[in-house]
Amino acid sequence: MNETTALERITALGFMDYAWVALAVAVLLFISYFKGKDETDTQDYFVARHKIPVWAATLSFVATEISAMTIVGVPATGFKENWQYLQFFIGSASARIIIAYLFIPAFYKYNCTSIYEFLKHRFGANTQYAGSFFFFITRLFASGLRLYAASLAVSVIMGWPLSGTLIFFTCISVAFIGFGGIKAVVWTGAFEALTFFLAGFAVLGYLYFHISGGMGAITDIAGKAGKLSLFNLGWGLKDPNVLWIAILNGVFGSMAAFGTDQELMQRLLTLETRQASQKTIIATIFATIPLLLLYLSIGTLLFVFYAQNPSLPLPDNTDKILSHFTVQVLPVGLKGIILMAIIMASIDSPLSSLSSSFVTDIYRPLINKTGTEKHYLRISRISVAAFGIALAFIAYACRSAEGMLWLAYKVNGVTAGSLLGVFLLGLLTRRRSNNGNVIAMFISAAVAGLMLYLSETGRLNVGWSWMIVIGTALTFSIGWLLGDKPAELPRITE
Repeated sequence: MNETTALERITALGFMDYAWVALAVAVLLFISYFKGKDETDTQDYFVARHKIPVWAATLSFVATEISAMTIVGVPATGFKENWQYLQFFIGSASARIIIAYLFIPAFYKYNCTSIYEFLKHRFGANTQYAGSFFFFITRLFASGLRLYAASLAVSVIMGWPLSGTLIFFTCISVAFIGFGGIKAVVWTGAFEALTFFLAGFAVLGYLYFHISGGMGAITDIAGKAGKLSLFNLGWGLKDPNVLWIAILNGVFGSMAAFGTDQELMQRLLTLETRQASQKTIIATIFATIPLLLLYLSIGTLLFVFYAQNPSLPLPDNTDKILSHFTVQVLPVGLKGIILMAIIMASIDSPLSSLSSSFVTDIYRPLINKTGTEKHYLRISRISVAAFGIALAFIAYACRSAEGMLWLAYKVNGVTAGSLLGVFLLGLLTRRRSNNGNVIAMFISAAVAGLMLYLSETGRLNVGWSWMIVIGTALTFSIGWLLGDKPAELPRITE
């Protein structure tokens, strides 16, 4: 009893909170050992020999898509803004259908371990290298932001310094993914998705029963403050929450995020057949929307709760609202459930996808073409550790960031258009271009980066959500102009 009291005095956490976290980490490490102990080659390590069932891949995809950025950032968006973030999901759902029937058949046709192998088959090695390079840049910075979001929340709840929290996450992630590979990532992801629902409903229930007046008060207070606004029917090019812009950004952003990003597509390549992979990505539509609704609801109820309790202090940075509420208000036991969800969301990092792209797209073809499978497996695990350290440094460099959810989209928008444009060029046209594609991708990223800078400094009246659309169009157009039409384009079949 005295020990528990001391823990609560130091961190505001009790024995039950630590028990939740310990249970989650123990399950994670058990899955990693159980799934990784018999791995002998990179086919096992990176695509699980295509033996993952649909339901597990679906939950793992959702866990990776949601991430700590959503667990922490979506409630902050609901608290600060409204429900217009959901408009993006209309486009996102449409993009998943496009990916199912346009992208996935091509990747299964060429039996890809890394999706950038498709670019090699379609255009040539230089396009593959450029695609992998852009993936590294996009994923490292975006995932660094995600890791920072989680570490910030955990550091607030635990009372740890940010640097110590980053070291903790890095060590756990490297040990878990380095040993278990994609099988550990997928099966742990399924477990993570369940913890997200558990944590979300726990917080939502607590908030609802501690708001005076129930649903009537919630709709009245939140409605008058504009927190329940769902659609923005304006026409301004600057506002990313305008309905048609949000849908357009959802289509292009999700095609880039899910169809041309190895981190999420790697989950879809673990299925045995093309049809199973297609079923999985369609199923994610119906698995993701409840989680988004849940965490937006938490943001709205947090706004109402603090409106009814004005004497309670607010955090200096509203991105901390959920972790601040967890520490200051939630009772012992519930704190640990939230902490468990955030930790689990953070440990599902992109280390496996970064490693698979590095070994498949860079190391095998450029550095060592004649290595054994045992050698490539060892290099895969070493690269997991190297990327883990790199992500920790990037996350620490993001420590002054605010508005993390939107910042992640902005970072992604600069380079994601280059990837989406070159994939669409390969999937939709007969043009053959290799070095021309590389030129197109770098020009596109430079233009998108410049436009984002001008937009953020008020010199250009175009919102950041246009960057990925413009980047895609530029890459596609320049690559098409610099290419030539072959006699026949290979037909994509299963």
